Amino acid sequence: MYKKIASFTVNHDVLRPGLYVSRVDGDCVTYDLRMKTPNAGDYLGQGALHTLEHLLATFLRSGAISDQVVYVGPMGCRTGFYIIFRDTVSRAEVLEQCRAAFAFAAAFEGPIPGAKRVECGNYRGHDLPGAKREAAAYLEVLSRCGETTFDYQP
Repeated sequence: MYKKIASFTVNHDVLRPGLYVSRVDGDCVTYDLRMKTPNAGDYLGQGALHTLEHLLATFLRSGAISDQVVYVGPMGCRTGFYIIFRDTVSRAEVLEQCRAAFAFAAAFEGPIPGAKRVECGNYRGHDLPGAKREAAAYLEVLSRCGETTFDYQP
C-alpha cells in the first residue's frame, strides 16, 4: 500500500484560486499558487502554462532572494503552480515576490527566456499572449491575498 500525499488530502471541490501553504518539509515550504478553480472546466492552456513556467522561474531565480528558491513548476492538472522556498522567506515576502513575478510575466515583451531549441525540450510549445493574460488575471487574485489567507479553507 502507498501513503496518500498531502496535496491529495485537500478538498478540491471547495478549493478556490489563491495562494496557500501546501506543506512544510524541514527547511522547505511548498506554496500552492492556485490560478484556476479545480474541476471547473477552465484550465491553463498548455502553451501559456509552459511560458509562465519559464517566466516565473527566470524572474524568481534572478531576483533578490534567488538563493531561497528551490523549485518553480506547474501542476499537472493545469490549475496553477507549486513554488518551493526556504523557510527563511516570510509569507509577506513570498506574497511580494509572487506579485512581482506575475507582474513581470503580465508585462513581458521579447524572446521567452530559455525557449530556444537547445534550451528547452518543447521549444515550440509556448504561448506568450496566453501567459500574459493568465498572469494578469492571477494578479487580481493575488491582490486579494494576505498573510492571513495562506491556509486552505475547509
